[in-house]
Amino acid sequence: MEKTVKVETYSGYKADEYPVRFWVDDLRIEVLEIEDRWYSPGFTYFKVFADDARHYILRRSTDDDIWIVRDLQKP
Repeated sequence: MEKTVKVETYSGYKADEYPVRFWVDDLRIEVLEIEDRWYSPGFTYFKVFADDARHYILRRSTDDDIWIVRDLQKP
């Protein structure tokens, strides 16, 4: 299941370098570890491990800055 989410990012050397937390509805989820990241035309992907002991894929559209989350534990 994919869902549009609000994401707070770390901006160091470049803007929106990586996600640090995101919100699913009203639930705030902290990113504990960036396990992987990859790029495709128009998108940046992050596989993360969060403070709720779940793994997620966060996808950022570089064209319109929309973030989508996918919970890897749910079918």
